[in-house]
Amino acid sequence: MSEGNGGLRSGRLADAAGVNPQTLRYYERRGLLAEPGRTLGGHRLYPAEALTVLRVIKAAQRLGFTLEEIADLLPTAAHRHGRSDAPLVERARLKLTEVEERLADLTVIRKALQQTIDAGCSDLIACAEAPDCPLPFAEPARPSPKSAP
Repeated sequence: MSEGNGGLRSGRLADAAGVNPQTLRYYERRGLLAEPGRTLGGHRLYPAEALTVLRVIKAAQRLGFTLEEIADLLPTAAHRHGRSDAPLVERARLKLTEVEERLADLTVIRKALQQTIDAGCSDLIACAEAPDCPLPFAEPARPSPKSAP
């Protein structure tokens, strides 16, 4: 897969990783991907390890990690030999908690939407004014009691 002994050009690396070349440059700017060497003609040449890094980034994104979180994980992943998995495991636990919270929120939204469909609500304003409206509108703000001087 390499372009001679120097590495992979942007297009080949991007194709192999399933991203576009602009993504490679974006990841470089974000510090997720090391800046590659250059050919005499100025073409980027990435080391073979860059493909692994890109696969790790894409896998972490599919698991819901943000690029900022991935940037924190990559140094750990790159130097894992002989190290504990505790940083990754802890991050995975935190991400799982976030996912579970989002699932709970989505379950509430799903229920409200299904109730809206079942109630035949076709007008948002009319629904908001109906006492049995299933949509989760916020309660009106109540004035706070003023403290006595």
